[in-house]
Amino acid sequence: MNKLLNPQDPTPTDPQPLEPQPAEPHLKMEIDALYTILSNLYGPDRLVLKASKVEALGYLRSQNIQERAAGLQKIVNDDPTEVALPLLEHVPELIHKIEEILAERVARKNIEDRLNQAIAEKMQKRQDQYYLDMRSQLLKESAGPESAQTLKKLARLEKMEQHKLLSPAVQVLRPHTPEEIIGQDTGMRALLARLATPFPQHILLYGPPGIGKTSVARVALETVKKMSNSPFQQDAPFIEVDGTTLRWDPRDVSNPLLGSVHDPIYQGAKRDLAETGIPEPKLGLVSDAHTGILFIDEIGEMDMILLNKLLKVLEDKRVYFESSYYEPHDTNIPLYIKKIFDEGVPADFILIGATTREPHELPLALRSRCAEVFFVPLEPSHIEKIVRQAAQKLDVHIEEGVAELVADYVMEGRKANNVLLDAYGLARFERSEETLQEEGSHLNKNKIVVTVEHVREALRSARLTPYIHKNQQEDQIGRILGLGVAGFMGSVLEIEAQVYPLPGGIGQVRFNETAGSMARDAVFNATSVIRRITGQDMRVFDIHINVVGGGRIDGPSAGLATTMAIYSALQNVPLRADVAVTGEISIQGRVKGVGGIPEKLFGAKQAGSRTVIIPRENEPEVPVTLKGLEVVPVETIEEALAVALRSGDNRGCSKCI
Repeated sequence: MNKLLNPQDPTPTDPQPLEPQPAEPHLKMEIDALYTILSNLYGPDRLVLKASKVEALGYLRSQNIQERAAGLQKIVNDDPTEVALPLLEHVPELIHKIEEILAERVARKNIEDRLNQAIAEKMQKRQDQYYLDMRSQLLKESAGPESAQTLKKLARLEKMEQHKLLSPAVQVLRPHTPEEIIGQDTGMRALLARLATPFPQHILLYGPPGIGKTSVARVALETVKKMSNSPFQQDAPFIEVDGTTLRWDPRDVSNPLLGSVHDPIYQGAKRDLAETGIPEPKLGLVSDAHTGILFIDEIGEMDMILLNKLLKVLEDKRVYFESSYYEPHDTNIPLYIKKIFDEGVPADFILIGATTREPHELPLALRSRCAEVFFVPLEPSHIEKIVRQAAQKLDVHIEEGVAELVADYVMEGRKANNVLLDAYGLARFERSEETLQEEGSHLNKNKIVVTVEHVREALRSARLTPYIHKNQQEDQIGRILGLGVAGFMGSVLEIEAQVYPLPGGIGQVRFNETAGSMARDAVFNATSVIRRITGQDMRVFDIHINVVGGGRIDGPSAGLATTMAIYSALQNVPLRADVAVTGEISIQGRVKGVGGIPEKLFGAKQAGSRTVIIPRENEPEVPVTLKGLEVVPVETIEEALAVALRSGDNRGCSKCI
């Protein structure tokens, strides 16, 4: 094809780079349109690569009309040599020539596409017809088992194989690198440390659902494969199964996890084996996971007998099969079956089990064989990052405030992605059919914008409510926030107390019946402690303690909070609304250690608390990564009151100053 301009034409003598020249708006629009046509013709990536090869990348990104026109010339001509920058008045002529060339190329491409499509359709029809003819001929010759009905079902299956949906959302949004794992840096590091050694360990992952335990395990294996001296080969498998769905027969008729034996009479071994009375072994998932990882989600839900059988495989690193039909001296037994029965099948893998249960709910035999890694709940900032990362993978824009809104309603990464996908679907649905037809097959998904209203509609459709209500109350008398744990998630309990004097009478203590016996015992401990530090006889008061919402308290950890609430009501002094409390109280006024400190601190932070009072014994359990929360360890009730009471409000407690 002829050059648009002769490379031998004289070039401008001015060595200075051209400044952007004022030009007719239609020139800029025409040049932009030509670049768009080139992008559609070659594809954006190939266009940039082509521009780089012909040294026109700078012209491509220039704002100068002449340079952009010269860039078009170099790309169309596929000419890396230096060309003369056209004069501004010659640009329209150059554009006209380029338009003619591109029109010819686009027309040729369209014709080629249509021809290729027609050829492919013809070839497919010929192939299908040939396939049917050959099958019919073979059936006639061999008189096989095929019939019209079986052939129809086969054709249906083959047709199903040819048509598939787009990539499922779970594959698009699934993390593939450690950098894409959000909010679980500590868990990811701990997992890699236990896998990237010559002696990898079996691992148990604890944490609430939807925070990425499965994704972390999968990414960890792929990461370890790339390390030098890795114990895992590049083809190491990752076998994933849900513990709640593992079903087996105690007679070993079926066992998808460990494998089973199909006896020739009852279980239906292959015909050639059944005719000679030979049992057929069926390998299980533990054999598929050999040299790799077997990931069992919800491992705490597995049948105990099956779990014990799995532990035996972990010890032996082999699976053994038995059958009353196996005769070692039968010469008709294939060698591979004889080897399986005589030596077993290798099953040397690393077990990673994930669970939402508490550690004490799992068998000690399993825990003793595994390292334990605890995953933390996701914070709102993590949910926001997950939403933004998902938006990038979906190639859509999200309106300001979308990520924050999703974080107010969900605390699971999987659920956050689902909400965004619902809102994305609504945004796509709102686009008119005319707009979609105009864009054609080159649909620019960047034009799709997910708004706050789309998210609100998705939340209403799913009937979701805000996950945590922020504590925005003012300081109150007789009210304080206690902390609890439920399934690896910290919770905030609003505890309130009222004290009514009964001069000369005998008061009573009232408490929620649903709160639990240990919580009621903590109330009686609290009255003894308050009597000691104030000197007042608590028998002349009616005391009413209430856990707002009727929450149940299974342990003694609300003792300190209950004591402080009663003290505040008795002394008529307010407690700080931004303080949350956990700890057991003894009748001597000492604050004893409790469990679930990391989860409780997380719950307090979610509720908007700024300060958390914990027992001194639990100070080593405070996460080193904790930010935005002041943690105050105390040993006595006096120290706790000194923190929770505003300055000057320590009346009636000289030890609290």
